[in-house]
Amino acid sequence: MSAPRLRRTGSRPETPAAFVRAIVLAYQRRGLDPAPALRQAGLRLDDADRDPTSKVAIEAFEAFSALAMRELDDEALGWFSRRLPWGSYGMLLRASLTAPTLDVALRRWCRHHGLLTDDVRIVPRVEGKSCVVGISEKAPAGALREFCLVSLLRNVHGVSCWLADSRIALDGTAFTFAVPPHADAYGRLFAGAVTFDGPEAAMSFDAGYLRLPVVRDDDALRRLLQKPIALMSRQYRQDRLLPRRIVGLLSTDAGLPADAPDIAERLNISVRSLQRHLREEGTSLVALRSRARRGRAEALLGASDLPLKRIARLVGYGDEASFGRAFRSWTGRTPAEYRRSMLLTCEPASAPTETA
Repeated sequence: MSAPRLRRTGSRPETPAAFVRAIVLAYQRRGLDPAPALRQAGLRLDDADRDPTSKVAIEAFEAFSALAMRELDDEALGWFSRRLPWGSYGMLLRASLTAPTLDVALRRWCRHHGLLTDDVRIVPRVEGKSCVVGISEKAPAGALREFCLVSLLRNVHGVSCWLADSRIALDGTAFTFAVPPHADAYGRLFAGAVTFDGPEAAMSFDAGYLRLPVVRDDDALRRLLQKPIALMSRQYRQDRLLPRRIVGLLSTDAGLPADAPDIAERLNISVRSLQRHLREEGTSLVALRSRARRGRAEALLGASDLPLKRIARLVGYGDEASFGRAFRSWTGRTPAEYRRSMLLTCEPASAPTETA
């Protein structure tokens, strides 16, 4: 059967049609007809179209995926040498709910995934300040390889976000296959840098997220399982570490980003999303910039003998007087008083006197 044409019948297309074609292939390998499920999802086939860059509405993709998982009784949609019956991924999530932190939950989820299939191994590891989740391919996925690796990483990312109730900002995602014709869609699927033709399929993020507590329970899981596909196909909304990441940006030696567009660009999100996240966290760029300036000022005062005028400029103030007023409002002390207190704290204790 030649490549199907997939026409959207709903909203703006956002998902590569190649992923829908991969599900069609899974049907064909099982000797089943995908046409009824395609029609129910609002998609239709046209053998005349072989456009590898076409896309479909995300709602239609989610609907077709959900129907296919049930009809094929395979939540892996044909990726592996054996099926993952309906409910498999829900079982993995349930086993992770009792973990105290995302670190424990993620490792548990990946370990249990290895009990379901030998075709891949998903292993999280910490490298410096980053957590890297890598996939080792143990059996060839053939024509479903791209769909398999993309879906697995999206699944791991979505599960991690959901367990901690935080959008986890990705620093980068890498794939072992060549750049696909629809590579432009990867920017929506994986925020951050995306590379191809690498040695390992993997994603990386700030290891600080691993310390977040698991906040979900059985009731939340039951609600999620009513519409589980969105966890894999859509970006999670709120980033609970966003204020800390912004403070980190504002504290760099490279200088303070001037405004919201600069910060949003560095975080790879829109200005509107940045502002919404800050409102949800009950803070603002003004407050975070003040926090960053205070942290950097305290570090410079405690670890250097730079003149106060120089420190004022490094922290972002035009003169020593305005810096002094700001510092006093933060700490209740002048910069000079703070420096003296730090010097006293760091002085070695005097040698004990000898006794008879």
